[in-house]
Amino acid sequence: MHLELYRRMLLIRRAEECLARLGQEGKFPGGVHLYIGQEAVAVGVCSELTDRDWITSTHRGHGHFLAKGGELKAMYSEIWGKADGICRGMGGSMHVADLSKGILGANGIVGGGFAIATGAAFGAKLRKDGRLAVCFFGDGAANQGVFMETMNVSSAWQLPTIFLCENNGLSEFTVSSTVTGGILVDRAKAFMPTVIVDGNDVLAVKEATAKAVARARAGEGPSYIECTTYRIRGHLEAEEAFLAGGKYRTAEEIVGWQAADRDPISRFETVMKAQGTATDADLARIQRQVADQVEAAVAHAEAGEPADTKLAYSLMFAGQEA
Repeated sequence: MHLELYRRMLLIRRAEECLARLGQEGKFPGGVHLYIGQEAVAVGVCSELTDRDWITSTHRGHGHFLAKGGELKAMYSEIWGKADGICRGMGGSMHVADLSKGILGANGIVGGGFAIATGAAFGAKLRKDGRLAVCFFGDGAANQGVFMETMNVSSAWQLPTIFLCENNGLSEFTVSSTVTGGILVDRAKAFMPTVIVDGNDVLAVKEATAKAVARARAGEGPSYIECTTYRIRGHLEAEEAFLAGGKYRTAEEIVGWQAADRDPISRFETVMKAQGTATDADLARIQRQVADQVEAAVAHAEAGEPADTKLAYSLMFAGQEA
C-alpha cells in the first residue's frame, strides 16, 4: 500500500515538473497551474475512493486527475491539444475529466466544483448506489457564496459529500489571510463534522478521509476536511508576466516548504524506510518506472494528431453546422 501511495505522489511530481520545463520551452499551447507540493492531499484522499465515487477538481487539477487513476498519456495529449486527449483536445489543462474514473472534471471557475459535487452526491443518495462525492477546493474558493449554500444543502439533506479544502495559504497572487475573515473551518462547523490535518502527510490525509468516507457511506451526511499544505510553484507558470516585478511571497518561504521534513514526498520516503515498508532499491525502481512513464507520455502527446477544431460547433450547440 505504501509503495503505491509513493508511486502516485511521485508520478504527479515528475509529470508536473516536466510540464514546468516544457511549458517554458513552448512545447504545448496555453498555460498550466501546477500541483507541486500538494501531492499528499490528492493521493491520500483518492486512495480511499473507488472508480465509482465522484470527485470535482480545480484549475490546479492534474494532481487530482492522476491520483484518481486518470491516464497520464490522455492528460498530456489533452494539454498538448491533441485529438486523443481525454477531452478530445478541446478542454486543455484546466478541464481534464474522465467519467469512467469518477472524475467529473477540473474547472477554470474558482469554486466551480461545489455545486457539481453536491449535485453528484444528491444523485447518489436518490439512487442509493453507495457512491459519494469529494469536492476539492482551495482556501481562496471558500470565499465564494456557493460554498455556504452547498454545505447547507448537503447538511439539510444529509448528502454523501466530502468538502476537501486544500489550504495552501494563497489565493492566486494574494496571501489568503489578507482577504479572508475569520477561520475557514469555523464556517463548516455549523453544518458538519470537521477536521484539520497536515496535508503534507499522506497517511494523515488518508486516515481522515477514511473516516469521512465511512460516514458518507453509512448515510450519516457530509464532512469537511481541511488539509494544510503549500504550493511550491506559482499560481501559474507564467505568473511573472502578471506580477510585473511584484512579489506576494519570499524565496525563503518557498525553500522552507521544500525542506525534506516538510516536502510530502521526501517525508514519506523517510517514514517508509524507518518503518521498513520500503528500501532504497524499492524507491529507485519506482523512480525509474515513473521517469519512463512520463517520457513515454510526452512522446505520445507530441506524436498525436491535432484536435479537430470543427468540434467547437457540435460541442457547443447540438446540430449546428460547421
